[in-house]
Amino acid sequence: MRQRPVSSMFPVSLLFLCLVAVPFAAPARAAEPEWSAGIASIKITPPKPVALAGYASRTKPFEKVDQDLYARALALKDDKGHQAVLVTLDICILPADVAEPVRARIAERGKLVGPAAVILSVSHTHSGPAVSLNPDATAAGVVNPNSAGTIEYSRWLQERLVEAADKALADLQPATLAWGSGIANFAMNRREFTDKGVILGVNPRGPVDRTVPVLRVDGPDGKPRVLLFGYACHGTTNPPGHMAVSPDYPGFARAAVEEHFPGATAMFIAGCGGDANPYPRLKLEDAVTNGHELGKEVCRVAESGKLKPIQGPLSCAMVTAQLPLETPDRAALEKIVQAGPASKKEDAKQMLTVLDRGERLPATHPAPVAAWQFGQEMTLVALPDEVVSEYVPLLEQKLGPLRLWIAGYCHEVIGYVPTRNILTQGGYETRGLYVGSGWFTPEVQETLLNAAASAASSAGRKMTTKAP
Repeated sequence: MRQRPVSSMFPVSLLFLCLVAVPFAAPARAAEPEWSAGIASIKITPPKPVALAGYASRTKPFEKVDQDLYARALALKDDKGHQAVLVTLDICILPADVAEPVRARIAERGKLVGPAAVILSVSHTHSGPAVSLNPDATAAGVVNPNSAGTIEYSRWLQERLVEAADKALADLQPATLAWGSGIANFAMNRREFTDKGVILGVNPRGPVDRTVPVLRVDGPDGKPRVLLFGYACHGTTNPPGHMAVSPDYPGFARAAVEEHFPGATAMFIAGCGGDANPYPRLKLEDAVTNGHELGKEVCRVAESGKLKPIQGPLSCAMVTAQLPLETPDRAALEKIVQAGPASKKEDAKQMLTVLDRGERLPATHPAPVAAWQFGQEMTLVALPDEVVSEYVPLLEQKLGPLRLWIAGYCHEVIGYVPTRNILTQGGYETRGLYVGSGWFTPEVQETLLNAAASAASSAGRKMTTKAP
């Protein structure tokens, strides 16, 4: 796997330009909004049946489409000319070799400061198509029964994401921004402790992040053009045996918001829900119920009159964290294959294959971490992969708890990022990367937190507490 240095993803000179701010600028007049915003929505439902991602038990392509999938792009520009693009998409997994060229192309075509100004956010629906350019395996880590179709779809998807960003940048109009948060209660910690260890189940006492952050983007007429909202929970409401395409509960939440605000576009960005499942789940009607609960709360927050205005400027920074991986020897891997936990046996086999080829196991995994700073009103921290909920209070301690929006499933989604505590406890979330690259060491926690702090500081966030 190609290694990337721990650094900003763009030249220092351009980073400096991106971070320029006017600390005591006078408030913008109503007739001259500080922001411009553009929006685009493009259908990304596969044109023909391909393999679905999320459950290894599926062995054939999808059979029907319950709801269409979408890529939605929000372009933002402050009055200094700094621009950034957020693209949300209804898929489960996003390999780095699919995502990185897309972010680079969007940045180049939009003349953005660099890939730090581009966030790809995956909803993590388990009723979405597999995305992979690898002919031998899907992102779920199993042999793909429809690899040719998956690769064709993945390349087609790359073009749609660039197209969505292009259209959003071409749609820039005067806008005002404000944000706030609410709560939805259907997220449930899934790490159930039993006499036989931690299983995928239901843990009402386990940590989850039930926050519903909401960004309202109004047009010149004062009406909402965009409502961006988040939630930290797996898209696993629909049962695995239901072979249909669907955005799961985020799709029903978006529909509820758009029905309430005619003419507005709703966008969903996932939080740190690597160890959270919807509750209830596994019935088709549960996706509707959970989605409506979330959508109703988004509408309440958006109309509460308590949203905090966001001024500028917009600053973007990115750090590539080298997350440390275990490098077990052949004997240790063979022992795991014979008598280790089921969640690690397949990974151990793939790691043995790497050794059989005469290659070394990678010692680190390069993980992009971004921060967008909106004046001093809000910091959006965008983390890669399936980050577990314990990182939310850890990040609040590291960065300060106020004016902070924490997102997961951004840039790439190719593994679980556990905490030191979870690695000690065991369970499914300790499996690390999906396909044969190893498991994270306890130092992954400090490494990820430090990368987030570095990105946020570089973007201009004023830290309010010391590191934990």
